[in-house]
Parts: sequence; structure tokens; C-alpha cells
Amino acid sequence: MTGSVVFIVDDDEAIRDALSWLFQSRGVAVETFASAEAFLAHWHPGLYGCVVLDIRMDGMTGIELFDRLREIGAGVQVIFLTGHGDVPMAVAAVKKGARDFVEKPFNDNDLVDRVIEALEWAVLQRESDAAGACLAARLDTLTLRERQVMERVLAGKLNKVIADELGITMRTVEVHRARLFEKMGVKTAVELAQTLAMPKRPTP
Repeated sequence: MTGSVVFIVDDDEAIRDALSWLFQSRGVAVETFASAEAFLAHWHPGLYGCVVLDIRMDGMTGIELFDRLREIGAGVQVIFLTGHGDVPMAVAAVKKGARDFVEKPFNDNDLVDRVIEALEWAVLQRESDAAGACLAARLDTLTLRERQVMERVLAGKLNKVIADELGITMRTVEVHRARLFEKMGVKTAVELAQTLAMPKRPTP
């Protein structure tokens, strides 16, 4: 999990210090924030990891921060720390995409295990996003005619049929097909279909 970080967002300094020590004792990199606003100021599009988030804080609450992270498409897993009275709120957040919630007082090892699992998901998410960005960049290099040929190749149509439908020669189809395969980094129509059917971003 090289590069994976757990971000502790809690307005209680004692909890931040205790959790920081706990995660570091298990070899997990930690960054702490005293408010939701401070974490938002730190966030950037390339940031991945797991946010351990107190559900109730002064200023912006944990739920409000979670909603904001969803709005901006933040690539982080979120685990809420919640008191007994906040469980319904935390369950609702999980239904909206939060990774998990842990009730206070919590078992130290159980919390760390859940966070490590979330960090593993964050790594998969980062890899999926990177692959998606690479695919989008390749598709952007295709000309309109290459896209038209690609659609028909994926439909399993022969070069002659493609030529007839587009009103061009078979030789021209072959040229567009070769350039299409080169730009997409594939050698066959099957590889092209597999590339375009890449898995979507993993979810908890």
C-alpha cells in the first residue's frame, strides 16, 4: 500500500493524537486535521486514501464534508466515527457511498483492520482511474472517421461492409483500421473490445 494515507479529521485533539499513534504503530501513514474545512483546503484531485471522519464537529460537520467530497468526486474512502445516537445518520451516509462507520468506543484493532481494507480499495480505485484516463486520452486521438470505423469493427462487420456503409474503398477502411488499432494499442478487434470494456471504478 505504498503511498496510501489515512486522513484523520476530528476536532478533538486527544482523539487525533491517539488515532495517529494507533495507525502509525501498524505502519500506516497518517495526516491529521482539526476541522472539515482544513481537510477541504488540503484536498486536491490526485489525493487518495481513507478519511476517518468524526460525524459531529464544530463548523462543517462530518456529514457535510462527506457530501462535499461526493460533489467534487474525491477519490477517498470514508469511514465515520460515530456516537450511538448518530448511527442512523451514519447508516444513511453508507447508503450514499461512505465506506463504513465505527461506533465509539471502538476496538482499536477492528478500526485499523477496516481502514487497511479501505486503503486497499483506494489503491484499486486509483489504478482504475488512471486506466480510465489513459483510455480517454487514446480515444481523444481518434479522428471522426476512425471512430466510425471503430463502431463498425466492434459490431463485427467486415471491411467490405464498412466500406459500403461509409462510402469509401476497402483499402481506405484498412488504413483507418490499422491507425485505429495503433492508437488504441491493440492488434485485434477482440483486444479492442476488451480494452473498451475495462472495469469501472471499484466501489465498497
